Amino acid sequence: MLAFTSSFVPQGTASRSSTSRVVRRRAVAEVTGAGWRRRPLQPFHMLYADAASRGQQRPPPGGGGGGAGDENYVPDMGKRVLMNWMLVGATAVPASIMAGMYLAFFMPPKKAGQGQSALARDADGLELTKDKYLATHKPGSRDLVQGLNGDATYLIVKENGELESYGLNAVCTHLGCVVPWNAANNKYICPCHGSQYDNTGKVVRGPAPLSLALTHVNVGEDGSIEITPWKETDFRTGQKPWWKT
Repeated sequence: MLAFTSSFVPQGTASRSSTSRVVRRRAVAEVTGAGWRRRPLQPFHMLYADAASRGQQRPPPGGGGGGAGDENYVPDMGKRVLMNWMLVGATAVPASIMAGMYLAFFMPPKKAGQGQSALARDADGLELTKDKYLATHKPGSRDLVQGLNGDATYLIVKENGELESYGLNAVCTHLGCVVPWNAANNKYICPCHGSQYDNTGKVVRGPAPLSLALTHVNVGEDGSIEITPWKETDFRTGQKPWWKT
C-alpha cells in the first residue's frame, strides 16, 4: 500500500497557497490510489512503494542490511550461479580425463605410419648393415628392427641366406600390440587378444581386421639396409594397401 506524506504545517499559519498544495496532494493521491497522511517534522515528501511490485528488495526496518532470517531477504543469485559453475568444472575435468583414457584404450590404433625411408637400426639405435645382420641371423629367422617412423619391423632371412625383399610392420591391426613370431606354429600370434597372421603377415584369425603392413627392404651400395613404404598392390590380398603410403 502506498503512503503519501506532507510537510508539517502549524495551526493558525495556513494560507491560501498552503491550502492549494493540500488539495493538489489529495488529487495526486486519488489518481495514484495511494492514501496520504501528515507526518510532523518530516522535511520531505516520500513515496513508499511495495517492493514486491517493482521486483526489488525492500530495505529491512531500521536500515539494517537484512539477512537469511529476514522475511524480505533475497539471496544473491549471482553467487549461487558462480558456485554451481565451479562445481560443474570441478567434476567435468576429471570425467573428461577418464573418458579420454577409456577411448584411447578401446579405439583401434592409428594406421601404421609410413615415412619416406629409414635405415634399419637395432634396439640401441645403431645402423645395421647387410653383412653384419646376416652374420648373426641364420636362414629362416625373423627378427625385429627399428623401421619407418621407428616402428618395430620384421626383417626376414630367406632359406638361401639372403634378406627377403619385404618386411612386416609388427604392430597388430587390432589394438596396436607388437606381435611376436611363433616359430613352432609358423605364425605371428598376438599376445593381447589372440589375433593370428601367417608367415607373410596375412591375418588368418581375429579380432584383428587387417593384415600386417608391408614395407620394402633394399640394400644400399654401402651395405646399409633401407626400409621404404610399400605403395603397390598387397600381394597377399590382391588389394590396394590399407596403410598410409
